[in-house]
Amino acid sequence: PKAEKIVIKPNMCYYWDWSTGQTTDPVFVAALIGLFREEISSNVKISIVESDASAMKCKYAFKYLGYEKLARDCDVDLVNLSAVEAEKAVVKVADEVFEFMVPKIIRDSDLCVNVPKMKYMSFTKISAALKNIYGCNPYPNKFEYHSKLDKVIVALNKVMPFDLHVLDGLTVCGSKTLRLGLVMASQDPVAIDSVAAKIMGVNPKSVAHLRLAEKEGLGKTSFVVKGVDIDCFRRRFPRRSFSEKVIALGYRVACKLGLDKRLV
Repeated sequence: PKAEKIVIKPNMCYYWDWSTGQTTDPVFVAALIGLFREEISSNVKISIVESDASAMKCKYAFKYLGYEKLARDCDVDLVNLSAVEAEKAVVKVADEVFEFMVPKIIRDSDLCVNVPKMKYMSFTKISAALKNIYGCNPYPNKFEYHSKLDKVIVALNKVMPFDLHVLDGLTVCGSKTLRLGLVMASQDPVAIDSVAAKIMGVNPKSVAHLRLAEKEGLGKTSFVVKGVDIDCFRRRFPRRSFSEKVIALGYRVACKLGLDKRLV
């Protein structure tokens, strides 16, 4: 493909480094950068993007998670989406209209690459490709969206569609942290999330934002796997215990009732 400007969105949800399985490994991102420069152009401009969140600031995440070193070593830019020019976008999901500010760097890029993790999430069951785009919302107080999170995730993916999703499943976090050695890639975020859900022991049809994303035309929950059979990863993935599932269910109920603001 021809591209002059590439945006890469890793998962930098908090100050946990890659070894926890919670955030994208910068070494994995560096490998992707090398691949893009080899396959597209050595002069392609690449930006690593993230936004501020309620309990996470980009300037610290870039430093503590190894992305400042990555930027120096690979000659790429680090961009805080909460501090750059953005344009208003209006989008309808199901029966509700949402307004978001969309960073121009994403709109103007030739290739947008999403590099998520795969993990359990209390209020959405799973977090993978679709949920990672939630971090492209430049508005910092993201907890305000928790009561409508499924719709918001889908809305943000509609106004900021990424071209490629490359999941870092090398180190994963379930009931414990495990070196799983998995990499998945797809142009369909719903399909890749459905595979991730199955590996984690979650029925994709039980994940509200996956059902909604499929209904809104973002992709398909049906999929065809090329490469290693997912069963070998599903057997090894450290699944949550029953008590952990109960706690997660309780938190999802709190989010639906808007009580999560008291928990932040």
